[in-house]
Amino acid sequence: MNRIKEVLEEKGIKQKWLADKLGKSYNMVNSYVQNRKQPRLEVLYDIAKILNVSVKELLNDNEITKDI
Repeated sequence: MNRIKEVLEEKGIKQKWLADKLGKSYNMVNSYVQNRKQPRLEVLYDIAKILNVSVKELLNDNEITKDI
């Protein structure tokens, strides 16, 4: 799970703009934003650079579960 949607909303950035900057389709970026697909690590780094945030800020810390 990622926080791309939250970061875009915090910064007032539209998905279409991000898609243009990434060179990806709007549908692909929307899949990332809706957590239907997770971006490859390289793409995640590109998104972080474009949004001027750390990769860690794009990830949900609460999603890490411990093995029982």
